[in-house]
Amino acid sequence: MEKKPRKKKREHDFAVTAFRVVQEATGQIEPESTEAETELVEGKNPHAVALGRLGGLKGGKARAEKLSPEQRKEIARKAANVRWKKP
Repeated sequence: MEKKPRKKKREHDFAVTAFRVVQEATGQIEPESTEAETELVEGKNPHAVALGRLGGLKGGKARAEKLSPEQRKEIARKAANVRWKKP
C-alpha cells in the first residue's frame, strides 16, 4: 500500500510570521524574497514579469466592476455551493 505524501512542515508559527510581517511593513528589516519569486524572474525579462503581474492584480477588480449585481450574486452562490458541497 502506497503511503500518502506528508505535508511540508511550517517554518514558523503564526506569531513569528506576523511579527516578521510587521517588521517588514515598518521598515525595520528588509523583505525576504521567496524562492518562487526568484524562480519566476530567472531567465525572463523582469519588465515583462512586472507587466504581467500588474495585469493580474487588476484583473479581478476590473471583472467585478463589469458584472451586474445579479451576475455577482449568481457567481457567489455557485462558489458557495461548491465550497460547502459534501464529498
